[in-house]
Amino acid sequence: MTAAIACAPGVLADPGIDPAEPDVDPVFAPAIDPALEPPLSPVVQPAAVALPPPPGPLPHGSVSSPPPVTTRTPDGWTLTLSAADETQLVRAPLTTAISSRSYVVGGTFRGNITGPADGPPPEGVMEVGYQIGCGIDMSTSNGVTLTGTAGVTPSVGLAGVDVADPALDGLVPVLTTPVTGGVAVGLKPGIINIVPVTEKEFRGADPWVLVSNFQVKIDGCVGQSFIRSYAFLTRSTDESDAVLAYYGETKVV
Repeated sequence: MTAAIACAPGVLADPGIDPAEPDVDPVFAPAIDPALEPPLSPVVQPAAVALPPPPGPLPHGSVSSPPPVTTRTPDGWTLTLSAADETQLVRAPLTTAISSRSYVVGGTFRGNITGPADGPPPEGVMEVGYQIGCGIDMSTSNGVTLTGTAGVTPSVGLAGVDVADPALDGLVPVLTTPVTGGVAVGLKPGIINIVPVTEKEFRGADPWVLVSNFQVKIDGCVGQSFIRSYAFLTRSTDESDAVLAYYGETKVV
């Protein structure tokens, strides 16, 4: 006996697919041509800013110089004065006195004078030196002086006067020699000592003075002292003088 089994078509078929619909091709992203792509910019790190190294200590005895000074005259001339490579070293005085001060100094001092092109060549004087200030001045006082007096003083005393016998036995001569002494120190308020080094007469636009290993010394100075350089630039004509002053840094000793 043979049994026929019939399968319904809708049982095995996918109900979500319509056999009457046409097949649909899958959608893919278009290929990217590397030649058409913009180049990638590399990431650039910001450059580190190089800071200047801190200034090192000045050489032994070196002194920093202030900026140049300038002035202009009524007749159209410009005067400029500056200094460089200044040195100031403290040295023990040859006298070994505590009231003496000695320094070894140096530096280059330059002047410049410019004016009308049709003007005469400038001429004048350039002076360079040092100023030393003292807290206490003994140079114009009496300094340290010793005072004293001595003498003889005669007198008369009474002899034989006591409680047991109040009667006077006589007079006794007495001779005394008083001696007194003292020390006096003459001090005065501070003073500024000016020590000129040179006065240069010049004719030209660029005068200069070089000071090297020059020793300056003062006496009668007690306490703290101060030293600084100075320079005077003078342009002279028959009817005028123009003076420009420069002062260096003050060094405390």
